[in-house]
Amino acid sequence: MLSIATKCLAAVAALALTLSAAQAETVTFGASAPKSGPLAGGAATTHWPNIQLWVHDVNEAGGLRVGDQRMTVEVIEYDDRTSPEDAVRNIQRLVTQDEVDFLIAPYATGFNIATAPIIARYGYPHIVATAPTDAVAQFAKRWPNSVWIAQTASQMAEGAVQALVHLRDAGEIGDGVALVHVTDAFGLEMAGATKPRLEEAVFEIVYETSYPLGTQDMAPIVSGAIAAAPDAFVAFRYPGDTFALTEQARIQKPDVGAFYTGVGTAFPGFRDRFGAEAEGIMGVGGVDMSSQRMQDYFARHEEVTGIEPDYGASAYTYAGLEMLGQAIEAAGTLDRAAVVAELQTGTFDTVVGEMKMVDNNNPRTWTPGQWVDGVFRVVSASGMQPGAEPVRKDPWQ
Repeated sequence: MLSIATKCLAAVAALALTLSAAQAETVTFGASAPKSGPLAGGAATTHWPNIQLWVHDVNEAGGLRVGDQRMTVEVIEYDDRTSPEDAVRNIQRLVTQDEVDFLIAPYATGFNIATAPIIARYGYPHIVATAPTDAVAQFAKRWPNSVWIAQTASQMAEGAVQALVHLRDAGEIGDGVALVHVTDAFGLEMAGATKPRLEEAVFEIVYETSYPLGTQDMAPIVSGAIAAAPDAFVAFRYPGDTFALTEQARIQKPDVGAFYTGVGTAFPGFRDRFGAEAEGIMGVGGVDMSSQRMQDYFARHEEVTGIEPDYGASAYTYAGLEMLGQAIEAAGTLDRAAVVAELQTGTFDTVVGEMKMVDNNNPRTWTPGQWVDGVFRVVSASGMQPGAEPVRKDPWQ
């Protein structure tokens, strides 16, 4: 007969094996992004809901298939408080203390660049969906674990200028452009990419100004632009600024035939806030709502998260998570180096269509979009069909 002590040891061993098996059946992901601070509104629309939706979709389907095992997905979340320093500390904690299996990329350009070195140091895949930059080739060499699926600054600049050229060729606008940008990584790079393209297209920049992140009073910016009498108004900024500046335009009524307002324009809340005055406004993003896959994604997003996705970065954020899941399944292992290799070379079926990296960058993107009949439809694209043409934005009523 077994002694009580032997039985207890056997029970403890069995429990340990059970716990080990339970742990092995879960893949943990770490996420750090704003839940407070200036970028919290954008992250609450674009970033966090798509993580929630992806986890729901994966687990509802039975989890990720890793080799011959189905593994459920769990996410550990931290607020970076719109602070790059906090973002770095959060990633360090997720990796060294929480020991997550994989990381979900932070939200926004500066935060992905700030955290990229530490993510690379630990060898985690880094799929960047909300950081448009022309430094992709440089970053890919420095951090080969990273893939960049958002529009590059050049792609976004070319799309915006193409839309303006289309309107000018149609006789809807003239040559004068007001150019405004926020003075952070995103705004500086976008202004730097757009100015030479405007000049090459023979537009005249009649007004140019910048402002620091977190600026509340947009009235002087709009009044300065109005004084310069531009035909088009182009601004590269984040969601809170986009809403504030558009509100000032609603008040001061600039007489322009094209109004482009950057990140946040694609948010349903933008359309809901400005109503009929949102019609014709362009900005970063745009999707092809004729796609059944996209329609299904929108319906599922609203059903699971309770909110409508934005018409731009939301779909790319979800697509990046789809890529990560598919890369893990294709690798058949939780080995991060193997997953990175799959991301670099594989072809992925996503909500925005087929994705295949070229030198760690996605060459096929939509941008910009424009509000028409309550839908932010894409009106220009790189390597893809836009599906619609830009129309004139009538003067503010």
